[in-house]
Amino acid sequence: MQKPASINSAYGKVYLVGAGPGAADLITVRGAKLLAQADVVFHDALVEPEMLALCPQAIQVPVGKRCGKLSSAQQFINKRLVDAAKQHQVVVRLKGGDPMLFGRADEELQALQTAGIAVEIVPGITAALAGAASIGQSLTLRGVSRSVAFVTLAQAAEPHLEISHSPIQYPTADTLVYYMGRKDAARIAQELISHSPNHSPLTPVHILEAVSTQRERHWSSTLQELALGAADHWFDTQSPALIMVGEALKVNVSDVIAAQYQKTGT
Repeated sequence: MQKPASINSAYGKVYLVGAGPGAADLITVRGAKLLAQADVVFHDALVEPEMLALCPQAIQVPVGKRCGKLSSAQQFINKRLVDAAKQHQVVVRLKGGDPMLFGRADEELQALQTAGIAVEIVPGITAALAGAASIGQSLTLRGVSRSVAFVTLAQAAEPHLEISHSPIQYPTADTLVYYMGRKDAARIAQELISHSPNHSPLTPVHILEAVSTQRERHWSSTLQELALGAADHWFDTQSPALIMVGEALKVNVSDVIAAQYQKTGT
């Protein structure tokens, strides 16, 4: 790994901005202000048109990656960010969700820092949190779920492909949220039933597509039904999907609180 170079004041600054889960009004105030000031915006494929309407003055460059489709190679994106910072003062790299979660921010940060370019990260709301808000179920719940894991099976195997054929890991968290898991949905459920100590065939599952947008859809059932392929034909291959698994997604919160009070006698 190359050491960061000293910042060259002649160059512009790059902002890695989280676009949030999809809806344009869920970007942070800081993120929206930077879009309005940007000279050039490099944006993911999943960024909504309404979000790009916040930066009409900027040169808008799509550099998105979509599973199983031709995409911009990461090294090419890195080079374009470096080149843009040498020509413009305010460069925004607009990433879906939060830049620091499954967003390859580390690769872009390293390339920019090695080139002596100033970088700032602006966090965004990740899809898992927007999904929990949408279904009105907390990912954590006293007496039921004390831990959450964000998981992806996707990995870069070829310069232009994202595939998910690596062995499935079994997080020990009570609530699991799988990003980019559409192709492996049934296999995820099958192996959780077989190997996870925290999940059973009756564990609740919620699948959300295009969360927080006008196209948002829900599918709710159990790990058993998911394992049998019940959701396979429900998915829209054009929309990002989130698979949420855990007992906290089923229980009635008031019942849990009442049980806690009854147990303590208060």
